[in-house]
This record gives sequence, C-alpha cells and structure tokens, in this order.
Amino acid sequence: MTRSGDHTPDLHIPVLLAPVMDVLRPVGGEVFVDGTFGAGGYTKALLDAAPCNVIAIDRDPNAIAAGARLAENYADRLTLVQGRFSQMEQIVADAGLPHVDGIVLDVGVSSMQLDQGERGFSFMRDGPLDMRMEQQGTSAADVVNDFEERDLRHIIGVLGEEKRAFSIAKAIVKRREHDPFTGTLDLAALIEATLGRPPKFKGPSIHPATRTFQALRIYVNAELKELAEALAAAERLLAPGGRLAIVTFHSLEDRIVKRFLHQRSGRAARASRHAPQLAELPPSFDDLARGGIVADETETATNPRARSARLRAGKRTGAAPHPFALEDFGREVALC
Repeated sequence: MTRSGDHTPDLHIPVLLAPVMDVLRPVGGEVFVDGTFGAGGYTKALLDAAPCNVIAIDRDPNAIAAGARLAENYADRLTLVQGRFSQMEQIVADAGLPHVDGIVLDVGVSSMQLDQGERGFSFMRDGPLDMRMEQQGTSAADVVNDFEERDLRHIIGVLGEEKRAFSIAKAIVKRREHDPFTGTLDLAALIEATLGRPPKFKGPSIHPATRTFQALRIYVNAELKELAEALAAAERLLAPGGRLAIVTFHSLEDRIVKRFLHQRSGRAARASRHAPQLAELPPSFDDLARGGIVADETETATNPRARSARLRAGKRTGAAPHPFALEDFGREVALC
C-alpha cells in the first residue's frame, strides 16, 4: 500500500477496503473525514487514490501518536485530530470548512487495541480490566466492581446480547465481595467457569467471555450513542452528492446504521413511532448498498476479522437533514 516515491511503511489493510473506496470514489480537491483513523488504512487509501484532503479523527491518543509519520508524509493534505467522531462537525468547522465530500467510519474496537494487552480490551491477553479508548473516565473494572447486579445484568444482556447475563452478573457480584476484579484473564476465567465451554461436537464456538467483554467495552465507551450521534452529524456535514461509508462488526452496530439509512432514504420513515413527521420529509440519503456488503471468500481467508464485517453506504441528497432523536435508535443506544 505504499505510494511510489514515498517512504510510508505498509499499513494494516482495513476490511472491505475495495468496496469502501468504490463508495467514496475520491477525486482531486475533495475533503473526506475518516472518523476512525486507527492504523490509517482508509486514510492512506484515500490520499493515494486522488489529490484529496483527509481530516482523520480518533478517540485513542495512541492512534494519533502512531499516525504522526503518515501525517508528515502527507503534511499538506492530512490533518490528524484526537476526538470523537460524534464531534466531527465541530472538528471540520475548526478546520474552516462548511461541509465535506465523504465520510468513512470503521466502527468498534481496532485490531491494534485488541493486540495491546495493557489496554484491557481482550480476554485472550493478560492486562488490566480497562477498555477505555480515550484512556480516561470509567473503566471496565469500575463497572464490574461497583455496579449493582441488576445493572450488570442489563448491560451484559442488552449490549452483549448474552442470554445467560443473569448467571454471569450473579457470579461477578458474589466473587467481588471478597476479591475485586483487576485483570482481563481473571474476569474471563470467572465467566468460563460460570458458563462452561460448549461441546466441541457442536462445531465452531465463541469464547464464553466474548459477549460480556463486548458489552463492557460498548458501555465504557458509549459506543452506540456515539455512533448514532455520528450518523446524524454526517447527515448535516455532507454536501449534496457526498458519500457515507460505515463498516460494522456486530448486529447492534449494524441495526443502528441500517435503521438510520432506511429512515433517511424514505424506506422506513413511516415505521418511526417517535417521529411520524419523518414520513413527510424528502429523503436525505440514497441507499447505495441495500442489504449491506460483506467480504468475499478471498478476503475472509486472509483476514478472519472480515467475516463479521458489513458495509452500508449512502449518498447525500440535496434535502435538508432530518430531525435527530436518540430514542429513534433503540434501547441499546439509550443504555449507553
């Protein structure tokens, strides 16, 4: 992925890169927002594809620091900003721009964060029970050790879609009474002991701690609320003809994006109990990928993370942005 004549190191290739680029189709002079900079894969692909400009945002200060060299190589066309993608309107305004031509979001935890045991995102690596993308605020350890059992059960059940949330919450509360949780492997072991391992003859299975760790991470970082607010910000920020590409990795994220694009493209507005007036509004987006786009066999063979990825995309019309209300996005968002 290096450009001829530069010395930028090869970057992690993000999932669904080809279809994302097919949606964004950058041309010279356009401005894009990469709301989840991560390892810089989408940003570099955009910058290499055309003489465009990118404002890249990431909550994680480590990601921004790691992108310094990339920023040097594209100094006149790349701006790195530490912040949340829900804040993209203000970030773009601070850059002196009224709108942008494209936005890409790769939602959820990054592979870099999972690979760093000290960040506490993974139940496969020993580290502190942290999970904070911004490295400040309430940690996963705070939630596990201090929240009421009913709140733990609700978080794990809703945000983790864990059917045995009751058993896990009960076991956590019982254990922490005499020995608070501090590490990832400690919590993962407790969950595995509580649920047990699925029999191997039933085929491939996920680790028993997967859904609980997902729930804690989403809650700690208010990920679903951030996503809903980012989608609304993108609607207001994109110029007519502007393109939006969102890659999700689990059903909660995908449902939020799907609901948003259905409403904004005029295909599901009538179903909104909270905002029946949306049925009378002209579509603010054309849906470019009905049903979503998933990775092909070639990509999943080389990158197992791509198996759960789904791309949804839209093209901004000239209509005014629709009213935004968090309650339109479901109880999962309200819980965050």
